[in-house]
Amino acid sequence: MKNAISVLTILVAALVMAGCSTVDSRIKEKQPVFDSLTPIEQANVRQGIIEVGYTPDMVYMAMGKADKVTSRATAKGTVTTWIYNQYYKEYMGRRFVGHRRDMYYDSRAKVWRVYYTPVSEAVYRDRMEEIGRIVFRDGKVESIEQVQ
Repeated sequence: MKNAISVLTILVAALVMAGCSTVDSRIKEKQPVFDSLTPIEQANVRQGIIEVGYTPDMVYMAMGKADKVTSRATAKGTVTTWIYNQYYKEYMGRRFVGHRRDMYYDSRAKVWRVYYTPVSEAVYRDRMEEIGRIVFRDGKVESIEQVQ
């Protein structure tokens, strides 16, 4: 039974990790492209650094899948924009959720007394903020926009 639990734990951990996209997992996914890069470009991709002129594959390996992709037609051709967001929970404060009833023995009066303690809980809301845009024209990064 103990071995079965250990094996199950390892399998669950492997499944969780398989769903995670890391720089290394994306490099393995695009290994032929990564191998064709210069040593400086390879180092940049490993560090999550992108530059103007990089290809979509290079940006994908460095930054991962974009949260949103838009395209627009211009007189100079189609422009594709990859939008990256950050997600987090924002603390909004506390809210009252009720009372907890407690009892104690009052040794002077020789009786049990009841008192109520207010109970509150932290309140969070999901937040999403755009952190950057990568603009591609003709299969190369034309501009990198970062939200300040």
